[in-house]
This record gives sequence, structure tokens and C-alpha cells, in this order.
Amino acid sequence: MSRESEFDLPGEAALPGTLPEALRAELVEFRRDLHMHPELGNQEFRTTAAIKARLEKAGLQPRVLGGGTGLVCDIGVDPDRRRDGTAAPMLALRGDIDALPIPDTKSDCAYRSTVPDRAHACGHDVHTTVVLGAGLVLADLHRQGRLPRPVRLIFQPAEEVLPGGAADAIQFGVLDGVGRIIAVHCDPKVDAGRIGLRHGPITSACDRLEVSLDGSGGHTARPHLTTDLVTAVARVATDVPALVARRVDARSGLSVTWGRIESGHACNVIPHHAELSGTVRCLDLDAWHQAPDLVHAAIDEIANLYRAKSEITYVRGVPPVVNDASVAELLRDAMTARLGAHSVEDTAQSLGGEDFSWYLEKVPGAMARLGVRRPGDRGVRDLHQGDFDADEYAITVGVELFTAAALIDAEERQA
Repeated sequence: MSRESEFDLPGEAALPGTLPEALRAELVEFRRDLHMHPELGNQEFRTTAAIKARLEKAGLQPRVLGGGTGLVCDIGVDPDRRRDGTAAPMLALRGDIDALPIPDTKSDCAYRSTVPDRAHACGHDVHTTVVLGAGLVLADLHRQGRLPRPVRLIFQPAEEVLPGGAADAIQFGVLDGVGRIIAVHCDPKVDAGRIGLRHGPITSACDRLEVSLDGSGGHTARPHLTTDLVTAVARVATDVPALVARRVDARSGLSVTWGRIESGHACNVIPHHAELSGTVRCLDLDAWHQAPDLVHAAIDEIANLYRAKSEITYVRGVPPVVNDASVAELLRDAMTARLGAHSVEDTAQSLGGEDFSWYLEKVPGAMARLGVRRPGDRGVRDLHQGDFDADEYAITVGVELFTAAALIDAEERQA
């Protein structure tokens, strides 16, 4: 095995896997390029090509997933041993590569999106760059004979498309031979240089809900002769969330929230058709399994009251991400080894959804919240907003977190 390094890596006395300055600068530029060219779920062809080219330049052999976007790439695995099943279980590092269908509203930003109504407003460009950077460092350690355990890189498409591209990636076989899996998600409420961790559920379940109401309609002077559809849709919007919330344990956090209501065209005409769409979120897995029946019953109850015909499309999304305690502690140990115990903070369960949960139904794993807030910035910022951006020091933190986790995971398995 060649012991030549692609980078100026630190010597044996230093902690292996520290990010070299030249690679750090390259990764910042790589992330900015992704940020300028966002692509929606299952359309990430340019992004996939850019990742593939950089991995191949490093001497790796990435494989594009079956849908034509996304990749999987193994480091330190003998292909013959992988085929006969004797390879050691891998630690998988997962990054999602898709963007959101919203405009980039940042001003005075040289790398803002060049694609109208498309933006990396959830930090997936950071996630992707972190996994790429970790892969390049770990591949270099492998060439030097310093990577004791195999690692798999998963660049997953379509995280923002329910029920998530993770399910398709699993069908492609990205978890074959994987023993544990880790990921990060940008958090604009945590300072760069820190991560948030939690045992157990860290996100919620998330489903999509579409409702159509139909009725006879008519003149607003005679609502008693019509299906008063605007009132009906208003009652569905206000009463259904309350009804559903009262029919499960309040601790489950079952929540129906509407994002769109549409009905009518004139002030004096009761319309024939109305539509609502929104999301159903839930902190508890058991309540999530009950949610479709509860939501259907509540909508029908209100619709029948106003003699409206309802049509409900309930799209199952993702279950909660439930962090395995031992893998969460692996991330804590890795972050502590890099930046000290003060760099890890407890985090609460959120109502956001994440398809990383599908991987955790197959193998143990954990997700950390990666701080991307510039220290000292007390502005109120959030994900899925057009002005989202990240302190790029977070890239260095994420890369070193993942590389340390890979090395510590190997030590634990050999102990």
C-alpha cells in the first residue's frame, strides 16, 4: 500500500484526521459552488457529477445510485472481501444533496444561488461538503495505512421529497455491510464550533396532507340553500388541529398545521370547491401510526356538518429520527476529542422531519445538530428561509467530527 499523502497531513504525534488548510479552503469553495447551483430532489445531476469527479480524483470508486443522482463510496474495503461477506462492518457517513424550491434572498453574498427560486436553504450543501471532506481525509489515512476500519460515504438525493430519498437509497443497497451510520444537520441556533446531541428521538414524524371540499355553492345572499363552502373550509382549518390534538396523549405532540387554503373568486359567490394543504407532525411513533385515521375522522366530521364532500390525500412521510444512545455517545466522544467537552450541548427534540430516520429503522445510528451560527450573532434565523447561510467554520468542525468518529469507532470495535 502506498503511504503517499494527497495532503500535508499532520504527523503521528497529532490527532489523525485533522483537516489540512489546503483542503479546508478547497471545501469552502466546493460548498460555495454547490450553493450557487442548487438542484431539487432527484434532479441533482450536476451535484452528483461534482462529487463523483472529486472522489475519483482522490483515487476512490464512487457508484452512482440507481436513479442517476446520489452516490455511495467505500473507503478501506477490499472489493473481494465485500462480495464474500467477510468485510468488517462499516461506519456510514450520510449527507443529503438536494435543495429547496424557494428563492435565495441573501444580499451582498458573492455565492448566492444563480438558479431562480432554488436555494440551499436547509444546509444540505454543508452536509454534502462535510461528508466529502471527511471521505478525502479518511482516504488519505487509508493510503498511509492509518485507517483501521472501513468507512462508507452516502450522498443521498431527495431528502426534501416525501417520503424521502433515503428509502430509495436503502433499496439500492447503501446499508449493505454497514454496522452504524451517522449524520449532521445544520442548526442556525447553535454556534459554529459546537454540536447539539440527544439520546432518543431528535426530530418528529412528518406527513403531507391535501384536502379538497366540494359542494353546491351559490349566492352569498342565500347561504342556507348552498353548501357554505368557505365557512366549511375555515372550520376544517381551525377545528381539525384542535380535534386531533385532543384525541391522543398531549405528550405525543401530534400537530396539524396548514400551509395553503384556496377557495372562491368573487366576494358575492359561494364557491363550489375549496382546498387545504399542510403537514401532520408528531413526536411519538405510536401516535404517528394512529394519525391518518384520526385526521381522516376529524375532517369528515367537520365536512359532514356543512354537507360538504371531502376528498383526503394523506401522504406518509417519515418517522422520527431516534438516536441510538451508543452512537450518540460516539459522536460526543469524537467532538470532545477534537474541540473539548464544552463543544457539545444538549438539544431538544424538534418538530422538523428528516428521512435519516429510515436508515435508523435498519441499523443503529445518530444525527448531531451542527452549529452554523456565527458566534456573537444573536439574530433570529431559521432553516427553510431564503436568507439562510452558514458560518463556514462548521465545515471544518463537521469533517473533523466525522473523521474522529470513524477512528474512535474502529478502536471501540477492536477493544
